Amino acid sequence: MKQHPVIILAAAVALGGATIAARQTAPKPASGTGILHAHADIKGEGITGTAEFTESQQGTGKLVTITIVVSGLKEGMHGVHLHAVGKCTPDFAAAGGHFDPGPSGNPDPDANHPYHMGDLPQLQAGPTGRATARIATTRVTLSDGPLSLFDADGSAIIVHGNPDQGITGEARSGVSGGPRVACGVIEKK
Repeated sequence: MKQHPVIILAAAVALGGATIAARQTAPKPASGTGILHAHADIKGEGITGTAEFTESQQGTGKLVTITIVVSGLKEGMHGVHLHAVGKCTPDFAAAGGHFDPGPSGNPDPDANHPYHMGDLPQLQAGPTGRATARIATTRVTLSDGPLSLFDADGSAIIVHGNPDQGITGEARSGVSGGPRVACGVIEKK
């Protein structure tokens, strides 16, 4: 079966009034090495948003890019994390602690913070209550393996009402962002 080339670089260079277009092509990735996608609808009281997840191969590892757009937040910084369970009902506590698989994993949101695999940079909401972020991480995957967000019980994304202090504290101290104000179950696309 013939593979079709994929354009991986496209550039135009102006030379003496003429434009020269240069393209470099590469073979289409073999099956199983393509890009994976996931999505979460983020909802809370007066809060709506989305999180788009894209996994791509980077050398011998995986890179997951997360694009988050949320409206209805109070102005300021908000902790945002990937949580261990893909549930948002009956309340946001159903999402469990922070995503942190492994033999030494500790999902307690405050006690092992900011060392969880699911710890992400904060969202900053402007005066209109809108926050956007584009985050790249190698700490999780969408594909199979020990860092997969799609383990037996799935995963969720949680937006917190307060800033993430970026420190380790006592259990239930709220240092990782306090109350959970919005939640979204992460689903494969």
